[in-house]
Order: sequence, then C-alpha cells, then structure tokens
Amino acid sequence: MTDAPARLHAQQRAFTAHLRDPDHIAAPDGMDPRRLAIYQRLVFNTVLGLLGNGFPVCVQLLGDTAWATLVRRFLAGHPAQTPLFTELAAEFVQWLHHQAALPHPALAELAHYEWVETALYQLDAQPLPPSPGMDPMHASLQRSPLAWPLLYQWPVHRLGADDAPSQPAPEPTGLLVRRDPDGQVRFAVVSPMAARLLEQIGQHPGSTGATYLQQLAQTHGMAADALRLPGAALLRQFHDNGVIGPAAPAT
Repeated sequence: MTDAPARLHAQQRAFTAHLRDPDHIAAPDGMDPRRLAIYQRLVFNTVLGLLGNGFPVCVQLLGDTAWATLVRRFLAGHPAQTPLFTELAAEFVQWLHHQAALPHPALAELAHYEWVETALYQLDAQPLPPSPGMDPMHASLQRSPLAWPLLYQWPVHRLGADDAPSQPAPEPTGLLVRRDPDGQVRFAVVSPMAARLLEQIGQHPGSTGATYLQQLAQTHGMAADALRLPGAALLRQFHDNGVIGPAAPAT
C-alpha cells in the first residue's frame, strides 16, 4: 500500500509526458487509444488557442501551419513552471529567447512586444502622484512603474504588416509602452537614446535629469552638455505624461 502514491505519480507523469509529445513518447500500457486521442487533441488545442490569442501577430507572421508546429515544439520541450494559463505566455516568451533556431529571426522580439501589453495591463502598480511645477532637470527623478522603455533590433511594431521589413534596421527600434490612468496601454515610438534615458532613470532612480543627460552623453562619447537642451524638452514631455516624477524620499 505504501507504494500506491508513488505508482500513481509515476503513471500521471508518464501520461502527461505522452500527451505533451505523443509523437516521441509512448503512451502508458493499457490505455484506450481512442480516449488518448481525445486527451491529446484537448491538451494541444487548449495551448494552441491560448497562445494564438496572446500572440496574433506572431500567428500572422508565421502562418497557421508553422505556428502550430512551433506550439507543438514548445509543448513537447518546455517543462512549464506555472499551473496558471495567464502566466504561460510569459514562459513562452522566455522559451523563444532561448531557442537556437526559430522559423523567423524576429519572432522572439515580436512575441515579447505582444506580451508586454498584457503584462503591463495586469501589473499591480500605481501611477506616480502628480507633481505640478516640478523641473525634471533639477529634481531627483524616478520612472513610473507603469512606463516601460523597450529596445528591439527589429521594428516589431511594423511586423505583420504588408510593408514589414525583412531585415533588422541599422539601429535599434525604441518604444515606450505605458498604462494610462484610464487603464489603456499605449505604445509610442521613441528614439533609442530616449529609451536608454528612461532605462537609466528606472534602473538608477534618484539623480536629477541634468545628471542623467550628462551620463548618457558621456556613455555615447559626446560632450557632457550635448544633450542638455533637447533632453530638457524630452524630460518635460515625459513628466507631463506621467512617465517620470519626483523620486521617493530616502528612508
């Protein structure tokens, strides 16, 4: 009797391993092939539908057949770390970034771009409080947790369109995704330099806007004050849109 739970666990693992990869892993002995086929279709179609709804542009880019093949590969080879369907998309994005070969070279970045919208919409975070009259050049800054700068090698916001490029651009594509107070997630194209500025503020909050601009200029081999004027206008725009605000006081 003491071996019964272990045997049951082994049978369950063998059963689920077969359902995930029926082409390469044999079914446990004694199971009705017709019932197995039903379970196989149910598991695969559930994952296929879930990921297809989360990544519609990826499906469009690859086509239904190549997409289904990719999902089959993911289901067979990825040991999911979550039992929640709502978190499976994040694992799919991570899995794509670790694959040596994909059916399209932009697929991992495109999937991340599509995932970001849902991730930010569901994020449990609050916007920065209003700070009228603040001068971002001289105030200690932080980035809103609801504003994410993104840098991609591919112009992911154009993929899937009729005029989508077949090669990555000479310089990265900068995007800013933010969740507004009304709950809407919005994307905007920004320069790679602007995305790096916001990334710097987010990673190292507490410095003034002037300091961030000076550091960014020096990092890119420019004169220390080269970005001061255009950067000041950009910081004011970010502040007006709630992307940045005063840093929280030190405790």
